[in-house]
Amino acid sequence: MSKKRKGKKVIAKTLGTFGNWTVKGGEVKRSTPGKVKKTNLFKLVGEKIPFEAIDAVEKYARNVLGSSPEGVYMAIDSMGCPRYSGRGDVFPRLKAHKRDYPIELDFFSFYIVENKNHQREIETLLIRSTSFLAVLNERKVRASISPGSVLDYEVGTKFVDRQEKKGKKSS
Repeated sequence: MSKKRKGKKVIAKTLGTFGNWTVKGGEVKRSTPGKVKKTNLFKLVGEKIPFEAIDAVEKYARNVLGSSPEGVYMAIDSMGCPRYSGRGDVFPRLKAHKRDYPIELDFFSFYIVENKNHQREIETLLIRSTSFLAVLNERKVRASISPGSVLDYEVGTKFVDRQEKKGKKSS
């Protein structure tokens, strides 16, 4: 049984051609008439965009959103592996990482999230899920079987935590 898509991609603007890539902006619109849900988590997203396009994407984001975009981002290497994840003022932070690691980083992804509480939690999820690859990011990274701290989540978050048994270790 095939899934029906809930939307269709509508291109609003071509932002430019960068190397082998053409970067475009647009919106996912309903494919069938009906009321549009206005509670989207993400206001604007971009995935695996070439760093050469960052100025054009930043300009587009400011035009679409009317403000300085804040959210969660990833800096990605030439193999598609995320090497740095973070949150905050997306484009200045990505540009700083590219300046620090000009050879290692080729692409970026970003997720503009209005609610700052969600930004922090999404950042934690991204860092935890990519920690073995995120060699450029030392904050919150757990490249082992050790869990991270539940204190990295927002106050009021319920959790399940594991703790090592006290006493003599079994071999």
